Amino acid sequence: MTLMLLKMSAIAALYVVLTVFLWKITKDKKQTFLMRLTFGLIYGMCSILSTHVAVDYGDMLLNLRDVAPLAAGLFFSPVSGVIAGIIGGVERYIVGTYFGIGSYTRIACSVSTCLAGFVAWLMNAKVFNGKKPSPVYAFFMGAVMEVFHMYVVFITHRGDMRMAFHVVSMCSVPMIVFSGLALAIMSVILQVLSGEWKNPFRDVSGEDVSVSQTFQKWLFVVTTVVIAANFAFSYIIQTQSAYQNGRNSIIESSQSIKNRYFEVSKRLTADGNEFFEIIGNDGDIVAGRHKGDTVNEKIRLELEEKKDQDFYDAQYFEEMSLNKVDSIGSDMLLLTYIPNSELYWYRNAQAYETALADILLFTVIYVLIAFLVRQIVISNIDLINASLDKITRGDLNEVVTVRNSSEFASLSDDINQTVETLKGYIAAAEKRIEQELIFARTIQESSLPRNFKFEALEDTLEIYASMKAAKEVGGDFYDFFFAGPGKLALVIADVSGKGIPAALFMMRSKTAIRSFAESGKDPAEIIFKANNTLCEGNDAEMFVTVWIGIIDLFTGVMKCANAGHEYPLIKRAGGDYEIYKDKHSLALAAMENLKAREYEIQLNPGNKIFVYTDGIPEAINEEVVQYGTDRLIRAINKVKDEPFTSVLPAVSNDVAVFRGNAEQFDDITMLGFELKNFRKH
Repeated sequence: MTLMLLKMSAIAALYVVLTVFLWKITKDKKQTFLMRLTFGLIYGMCSILSTHVAVDYGDMLLNLRDVAPLAAGLFFSPVSGVIAGIIGGVERYIVGTYFGIGSYTRIACSVSTCLAGFVAWLMNAKVFNGKKPSPVYAFFMGAVMEVFHMYVVFITHRGDMRMAFHVVSMCSVPMIVFSGLALAIMSVILQVLSGEWKNPFRDVSGEDVSVSQTFQKWLFVVTTVVIAANFAFSYIIQTQSAYQNGRNSIIESSQSIKNRYFEVSKRLTADGNEFFEIIGNDGDIVAGRHKGDTVNEKIRLELEEKKDQDFYDAQYFEEMSLNKVDSIGSDMLLLTYIPNSELYWYRNAQAYETALADILLFTVIYVLIAFLVRQIVISNIDLINASLDKITRGDLNEVVTVRNSSEFASLSDDINQTVETLKGYIAAAEKRIEQELIFARTIQESSLPRNFKFEALEDTLEIYASMKAAKEVGGDFYDFFFAGPGKLALVIADVSGKGIPAALFMMRSKTAIRSFAESGKDPAEIIFKANNTLCEGNDAEMFVTVWIGIIDLFTGVMKCANAGHEYPLIKRAGGDYEIYKDKHSLALAAMENLKAREYEIQLNPGNKIFVYTDGIPEAINEEVVQYGTDRLIRAINKVKDEPFTSVLPAVSNDVAVFRGNAEQFDDITMLGFELKNFRKH
């Protein structure tokens, strides 16, 4: 068994390697008839080699001949598959008829190989539409072709069912499994190499599952259940019938053996179809299949106990059997039995044949119904979805023209009428919204401080800030103001969401924070009171991340608090910008009675602080790669000694270059502060 598995695995691996090699050297070349013919000849030769380099398994020869035309037709060209199938099938019939190689199954083998090429052509052209089959479909096709192969063995040997059953029972499982696996592995590798691979387990939530996939899944489930139930019922009936026939046969044999025994005494022997033993009281078998052998005392006593009783199952010789013990003569026991292999061989043969026929029937029904549903329903839905996709992308001039049936014609008309109505509403709404957004943007921009010059403090500090909204209005904001004598408050914040709702919440947040800061409170208390204020009436469940720093310009001591915001960057005199991993609390409006963790930073002349919103590190380029904090640090350190009027545009430009043509999906806000000298009293 192990050697057989290794050899079959090796043959399957050779098919996989050949297919991958041929695909790689021809993937960028246009397929010509000569190329298709070449593929057909190559795989035809592989099919011939599979016939002559078969794997010995018991007294059977196993091969993967049908894989060749299937691989050629599915992964290269339908024409190649047909050519390979005809070459392999015709050669198989010739060597079976005239050279005696596998002559018993020559018809089944040659028909299966020829048909494999045509099946690959049909599936490639009508079901897969020239695309590579998924690993599941590839396995399914390889397995089903071998199922057909085995079924034809039964069909072509109706007069010799016992031998046909022996061939099928030995060959079916390894040939079905390895043919399916070879094609499935080819599919996986080629899909990975061509970038078409999709994880089959990704849709665990049921999202993005098409109607076709759902229909096929339930068609598979229902058909499988029905066929399995029918097979199980038939199997049970056949088992009961075989058991009853065995009982009757044992009764008839027992009576016949008794009559013959008395006629010919102990010279009685068993022929090929009789299973009996005549056992003396000393355990010697005096007649029957095992004449001359002796049973041990334990078995003899057990047989004695079963004498003249009903039938029972037990193993006395090579295998389990149905047994009956009778008296014969004055001191002899007659054990009449039928081994299970003999008792149930016809049931097993029928079970194999039924199972193969059911699989083929299931395949035909499944493929035919799935194809019809695809052609009649899914293709029209796809056309409508394609038009709807254009409409949802903004092409309101798209017209749906699917009119294959009254239902689809009505749906097309309804969609077209809806789009026309929508175009009218949009035109009116655009004009109104445009005016409102201009007004909102003006209000928002005017709420942010624009005067970065403190003439009286020109030698004490430098401050600069910018805000670039992702939409017409944004949810980010910055602020700076005096919160007491010699105390400058710096604020940067990011409201959840974008657009007008975020802008409104931003105005509310900015007002609350500034009012509490100007009353002389410390950052932790500002966070606490502003949070409770914003929690009131927050039905939209919005929140805002905030960083607050209040610096004493006389001492350089900055008291800070961070409510879920990005880490600030700090540059000491003569050094580089580095991340300052401060203590965070929850964002404002997330929950009531939020207590912030306040901390202090000692700033000295020449020290700088740079704070920003997550629109910078979370910016994404066309390859869906984030900008990240590391890139930010590298970019700002390139201009670390420049004034912030140059630093902020440099950082903004670096983010824009990284993003490329990708859309800016979040607001980008920055605030830079440098303490040049302590303020004098």
